Amino acid sequence: MPVTTCVFDAYGTLFDVAAAARVLAEQPGQDELARVWPKLAADWRMKQLQYTWLRAVTGDHTTFWEVTKDGLDWAMEASGLSDPVLRETLLALYWELPAYPEVPRMLASLKAHGMTTAILSNGSPEMLQGAVDFAGVGEWLDAVLSVEDVGIFKPAKVVYDMVGKRFGTSPDQVLFVSSNGWDAAAAAAYGFRTAWVNRAGEPMDRLPARPAHVLDDLTGIPELAGGL
Repeated sequence: MPVTTCVFDAYGTLFDVAAAARVLAEQPGQDELARVWPKLAADWRMKQLQYTWLRAVTGDHTTFWEVTKDGLDWAMEASGLSDPVLRETLLALYWELPAYPEVPRMLASLKAHGMTTAILSNGSPEMLQGAVDFAGVGEWLDAVLSVEDVGIFKPAKVVYDMVGKRFGTSPDQVLFVSSNGWDAAAAAAYGFRTAWVNRAGEPMDRLPARPAHVLDDLTGIPELAGGL
């Protein structure tokens, strides 16, 4: 069956998760952060994801905002930073992550071609709404789906079930797009058509399933979806 619905991961896929640290590091008086912000941003994201996986395995679910704060605390300690004002500023900026440059035109093109579009994210509803509003992309999204509705993080199968329940689609009618290789692989195993946005040029994850398509950014998504 042809693809009718394009579903996107949020953080790192539509929204630039490194922007909070990068933007603050560019401000006057942030010399200490400027020296370490790439490591801080990478560690923050790594621990944020690791904590979602561990909590999914152990059943100790919490909000994505809590694991975001926990991940930042770990990353700051790893970089030798302990300034509480810096911590609060970075957390505030996480609610104002910009979309990648190609995102608005890409989403608008999908809608112009009659596609249903949605976010499916580990993010809490409030965080996701904040990101969507700040980036100004809400007009091109039919739904923003959060794992908070099922109480477990990706890649749990019940998270991917949310798409069919919301839109009445079968898995092969969905193109699922993520910048996380593990997420795209899990979605492929679930039965979605999949595209991995591999912005960093990373190796393919060694998992039971693999994403069918690998892209450098989101520019080609409308053409890909239209051809499936």
